[in-house]
Amino acid sequence: MNKIFNPKPETWSAILKRPTKSIDDIEVTVKEIFKEVQKKGDVAVSKYTSLFDGVKFENIEVSESEIEQAIATIPDELKTAIQLAKSNIEKFHSAQKTAKVEVETIEGVYCWQEKRPIQKIGLYIPGGTAPLFSTVLMLVIPANIAGCNEIVLCSPPDKSGNINPAILYAANLCGVTKILKVGGIQAIAGMTFGTKSIPKVYKIFGPGNQFVTVAKQLATQFGVAIDMPAGPSELLIVADDSAVPAFVASDLLSQAEHGIDSQVILVSTSKALIKEVEKEIQSQIADLPRKNIAEKAIANSKLIFVENDTIALELIDEYGPEHFIICAKNEDFYVNNIGNAGSVFIGNFTPESAGDYASGTNHTLPTNGYAKNYSGVNLDSFTKSMTFQKISAKGIQNIGKAIEIMAETEGLKAHKNAVTLRLKAIEDGK
Repeated sequence: MNKIFNPKPETWSAILKRPTKSIDDIEVTVKEIFKEVQKKGDVAVSKYTSLFDGVKFENIEVSESEIEQAIATIPDELKTAIQLAKSNIEKFHSAQKTAKVEVETIEGVYCWQEKRPIQKIGLYIPGGTAPLFSTVLMLVIPANIAGCNEIVLCSPPDKSGNINPAILYAANLCGVTKILKVGGIQAIAGMTFGTKSIPKVYKIFGPGNQFVTVAKQLATQFGVAIDMPAGPSELLIVADDSAVPAFVASDLLSQAEHGIDSQVILVSTSKALIKEVEKEIQSQIADLPRKNIAEKAIANSKLIFVENDTIALELIDEYGPEHFIICAKNEDFYVNNIGNAGSVFIGNFTPESAGDYASGTNHTLPTNGYAKNYSGVNLDSFTKSMTFQKISAKGIQNIGKAIEIMAETEGLKAHKNAVTLRLKAIEDGK
């Protein structure tokens, strides 16, 4: 890791730069595949599934028998763990429900707001070496609590034409309405345009590689919403001498093993802690199955020493981390004043992996600095806020004159007339 001591504020932007890659070449590929899926539907989806995943299907929808077979292969211990996580996620997201907001803004003018579910949701769940069945829980559970009618899940098949059994188990447990064996750009394009096999959806959620990320961004140009802009996973830890070096190192490595472009940062007011954490990283990384991935991510990551908590907080807010761990004596200072973070983990016994799996909070979070202006996925991500109003005769009399004046000033005569006619009808006793 790169050690940096007392960096000047004018250097923070360069020091905290993410290891992002150019998307120019990717964008060309994504647009070509989108265009073909839009024109040819399932034919194009099948072509690219064969090309990228090496398999062909008569039917890409996962059958009931395939789900049953997958459930049978899941160890009871894993089922129990998934069910515990499901329970905690349900509790936390159910608590996010809000009541209808009602107010009489002036006598006779009644306004209210209600939340309604987004009816058709599309989920993308990566497969490969780290099949993210936990993301199924994080997305399907709040979608169901919100009342979404249709939940479509796409996940890439393996070389045998199967989706990871844990993904199928979690999807079935949580109530996905349709599971499809399709991945990559073609999955996002299919959910954007709709094909014979893949339903068109209104909003797409879920992580993916850089091709999937660009595909999701392109989907927004065709009227489909997405959860948020996404990039490689990242973690920032602030720690002092009260932190346990082994714990800090384990958290840094837990994010580093996601991918070679993941970024992990330690900000500390203790040079001694930085030294101990560095030793722990070298010790712990040797035993990781994904050591090669973690090593490359660690090589691009930072150990930053600053003089005090105030400087540390300013630097952290400038970065806006996806995950933020606080292991410091003055934890309340950070908890009360942090402005930009996707999800915050407090104390020596709160690992980031708790939020990834089973504490109850959602792990679908803004990366690449988007924590400055985006929230992580929550219950509201699956709903729209709709406003309503009902105005009585007394109400239109109370606000009518103001509307007429404002409409006339903007030069919108028909707007004014819509009020004038009603006021005259009331005056004439009609």
